[in-house]
Amino acid sequence: MISVSNVSMRYGAKVLFEDVSTAFTPGRRYGLTGPNGAGKSTFMKLLTGELEAQKGTVVRPRKFGVLSQDQFAFDAYRVIDTVIMGNRRLWNAMEEREKLYSKAELTDADGMRLGELEGVVGEEDGYSAESDAAMLLDGLDLPESKHDLKMAELQGGEKVRVLLAQALFGHPGALLLDEPTNHLDLDSIHWLQDFLVHYDGVLIVISHDRHFLNSVCTHIADIDYETIITYTGTYDDMVLAKTQVRSQIESQNAQREKKISQLNDFIARFSAGTRSSQVQSRRKEVERLQLTELARSNIQRPYIKFDQKRPSGKHILEIEKLSKNYDGAEVVRHFTSSITRGEKIGLMGRNGAGKTTLLQALLANSPTTPMKELRETSGYEGDFVSSGQVIWGHEASVGYFAQDHRSLITHGMTAFEWLHLWDPGAADEEIRGLLGMMMFARDEGNKKTNVLSGGETARLLFCKLMLQKPNVLVLDEPTNHLDLESINALNIALQRYPGTVLLATHDHDLIDEVATRIWHFGKDHHIIDFKGTYEEYQAVHA
Repeated sequence: MISVSNVSMRYGAKVLFEDVSTAFTPGRRYGLTGPNGAGKSTFMKLLTGELEAQKGTVVRPRKFGVLSQDQFAFDAYRVIDTVIMGNRRLWNAMEEREKLYSKAELTDADGMRLGELEGVVGEEDGYSAESDAAMLLDGLDLPESKHDLKMAELQGGEKVRVLLAQALFGHPGALLLDEPTNHLDLDSIHWLQDFLVHYDGVLIVISHDRHFLNSVCTHIADIDYETIITYTGTYDDMVLAKTQVRSQIESQNAQREKKISQLNDFIARFSAGTRSSQVQSRRKEVERLQLTELARSNIQRPYIKFDQKRPSGKHILEIEKLSKNYDGAEVVRHFTSSITRGEKIGLMGRNGAGKTTLLQALLANSPTTPMKELRETSGYEGDFVSSGQVIWGHEASVGYFAQDHRSLITHGMTAFEWLHLWDPGAADEEIRGLLGMMMFARDEGNKKTNVLSGGETARLLFCKLMLQKPNVLVLDEPTNHLDLESINALNIALQRYPGTVLLATHDHDLIDEVATRIWHFGKDHHIIDFKGTYEEYQAVHA
């Protein structure tokens, strides 16, 4: 069990949570939710011991797994060893045992110590440690050929999967996972969901993936109103219950306010008269009918609405035998497809399967995507198409959200000034209105672009797309850095958008609820072009 008693955290005048007491019990899987800035990561650090509470106490089990956020901390170690380090007691025993065995001669004390260490290794299942670690890595799609590599040799997404395996290793009594689905493809996310559903310890997870929370969690610990309230059920259950509770309190307060107003009218009319006993009774009634205090919610909901200046022609894009090679290695092979106006295509597949490569190949021939922008976001100077043709249709106007988009934001200016660059003729009120829709208050619109967070940068790019009003949206991993409220707003906006969408994402709900067609990137660089929803695709290709 993990428990907190009377825990408080505040930074200056900002209160994250005050006098929180709650417990997390084995067999339950908790989603830790709340808007960006509510204190989720801070609370997680209190639970792991990385931070000390300003007030109150935290009790945690002896053995728990934590998802490390430092991708470079283990660069000098082998991948398989990094995973085994998730069981610190076992790893320390194995390291000490190795040092003793490397001695030219062993003393009697060394021999006794080796016996103790072998006992620890046995207790911690150390003799099957490498095979257990390899099973975890295989489940997270890190092949055996990479298990003996140094961590420094892996890409960022691969490192995240190793650190996730580290947290899961050694059967910890509690798992504390902060954004475990970041950089994971859908297959790996589904594997992780299945693993966690069968985990019997205490699970506490922060995630901005609604489908993941609904699939895994039995309870939701929600940080809002300067406290933490635990709800039974999934994330969707929590949202419904939270809304109902809030509405009920507001309704009760409205009724009480009306009653108090009536009583105060009576007191004002008769306080100087002969009905003093009745006036006194009314005053006591007013004191009894105190309103339930409603702390202000931290939740901010953006409003996203994609429009198009003019619709495109009916046939928006033709792809004929498109191929792309990198250094002789084939990434996209002879892909042919035809897209009509209004289709919403979800690109799915393992990381590195070629989704971004295909999108960049399509954009390289786009009439409205500057080549400079494409090269800045990709870091690639060669030809984006090795062979084949990409033909855009009449009146095609493309808006692009790149996976690595930070290079597009010019430093040394305000968010307002940067957005105005994309339409110098737009009125200041229109620019301010767009910024406000994406939760940039008037002062925040004057924030310098070089200090924007990942979430603020993404929201600023959505402002740009809303300002440009293209009739084709090409979105490559747009949910990175967004909180749940922003992802839900994006989901609704894409469903309502009348134009054409090409969407690469690992968000299950976004694919499921937006896509009307699936491009699935499989083995041997083969792309399945399925005309139907994700649910229909799963039914056919299960």
